[in-house]
Amino acid sequence: MDHDEFEALVRETLESLPEWVHEALHNIDVLVEDEAHEDLDPDGEGLLGLYVGLPLPERGADYAGELPDVIYIFRLPHLDLGLTIPGLREEVAKTVIHEIAHYFGIDDDHLDELGWG
Repeated sequence: MDHDEFEALVRETLESLPEWVHEALHNIDVLVEDEAHEDLDPDGEGLLGLYVGLPLPERGADYAGELPDVIYIFRLPHLDLGLTIPGLREEVAKTVIHEIAHYFGIDDDHLDELGWG
């Protein structure tokens, strides 16, 4: 799957999210990269996604004029899973939801408890 096709898959996933999620997402970009650069993944873990920014619950009243937070979705690690298109679509959705959860302040431990780890 080339970059444009994968990006369309991510966009479809985002568009399918409930309206309340769209209304709550402020000052955030979602970017598709082939893989995490060393500065994003120094351990070389083959991340599927990454949220970089200040989670919503930590933003104070003076939070304004900041650069957007970023959710990165990494194409090649997803493709390396060797999934069918429906399986890939499901894994991308899981990754997108996982990273949006970080934006809402939900940490990995809680996500594991919820079955989204």
